[in-house]
Amino acid sequence: MPLARSAVQGFFPLDEELALLPGTLTPSLQEDLVRLGARMPFRSVVHELACLKHVTTTEANVRRHTESAGAAYVALQTDEVERLERTTPLPPPGAARQLVSVDGAMVPLRHGEWAEVKTVAIGEIQPPVLEKGERVVHTTQLSYFSRLAEHETFNRLATVETHRRGTERAAVVCAVNDGAEWIQGFIDLQRHDALRILDFAHAASYVAQVGHAVWGEGSIELKTWLTSTLHELKHGSPNTVLQTLSDMQHELEGGAAAPETLARVQTAIHYLAKRRAQMEYARFQAAGYPIGSGSVESGNKVVVEARLKGAGMHWEREHVNPMVALRNLLCSARWEEDWPQIATRLRTEYLKQRQQRQRVRWRQRHAPINSPVAPPKPEPVKSPDRMHTVSHTEKAKQPYRPPANHPWRHSPIGRARFKPYRSGHDPKS
Repeated sequence: MPLARSAVQGFFPLDEELALLPGTLTPSLQEDLVRLGARMPFRSVVHELACLKHVTTTEANVRRHTESAGAAYVALQTDEVERLERTTPLPPPGAARQLVSVDGAMVPLRHGEWAEVKTVAIGEIQPPVLEKGERVVHTTQLSYFSRLAEHETFNRLATVETHRRGTERAAVVCAVNDGAEWIQGFIDLQRHDALRILDFAHAASYVAQVGHAVWGEGSIELKTWLTSTLHELKHGSPNTVLQTLSDMQHELEGGAAAPETLARVQTAIHYLAKRRAQMEYARFQAAGYPIGSGSVESGNKVVVEARLKGAGMHWEREHVNPMVALRNLLCSARWEEDWPQIATRLRTEYLKQRQQRQRVRWRQRHAPINSPVAPPKPEPVKSPDRMHTVSHTEKAKQPYRPPANHPWRHSPIGRARFKPYRSGHDPKS
């Protein structure tokens, strides 16, 4: 009769069928825990689970599960970017008119540091509607991608979202942003022929900077001049506004303006003149395009700051991206779509780690037994009663003599052995 195979440690046969995740929680409870952890502080999740699910857990457990799920989603998106770069598949069709806005938000790190999380917001531009006597353009179907990374890395990783939204194949893409150079590099990479629009509020702040230098902050003249100039900028020609600012600069140069005031004015005018083509606001509005980057600015608040800038929060740098990745998932309304991929990734990684541990234990159990190592040779020591050097072994071989008070000396054999010899007495008798 053949012998039965020896048992080895492994998974229960139903683990895969039931889609169990690492840990003691059921898959649905772990999903609820991660979803709550992406919405509120970890300490609050402990209370909510106890109230809603009657589940007792710890803040450390919530943090560990949430960050592990976020890290798995980051890895999934990074792998997808590498696949897109390797295979260059055709992206899906994009919207007829698509908005792409990019911006950054600062988050607090540990040890008093701050770092910028960059976010791109992508949406569908709707036809303008009349609100309070003005034409307003709304953007719907917004989705977000955020990372704490250098701009080159961010521009590359964001391809996973621009490809999913079909930015490359959208009929018209309006890139409404501030004038930062790294943002222009993002547009060059993702959609170089996009219609670039300078955020109106951003342009207005540079116009106001010139007005403050001339009229002074808080003056009635400044308020009147700024209202008329911004109306011209929004509904008229940017050339007229730039000429007005240039004339004001010449007046300051001919007067007694401080050098730092002239420097601020020159910087503002140079900034606007360089982006003159992005300030055709009257034409943009007539075409039904947005002129403000409020979508990404609100995205910074909703996606990043609402969860990562709470009172007393300070994050480890490596924990920021897992958290903002889950926030992207929530705020883009794609949790039900992408969570199964995260769960599969978590199970796969746990299985690999467990198999690696099993292989290590197997090697340890079946490792060949090494031959015994010879004990080290004892070091020589100085004998106190001899002038030459002897070893411990030589010292141990010396005959042992019991002391005078040893019980053996008081035994009959001992006394007979050490009895002194008397004259005329035969010791053998």
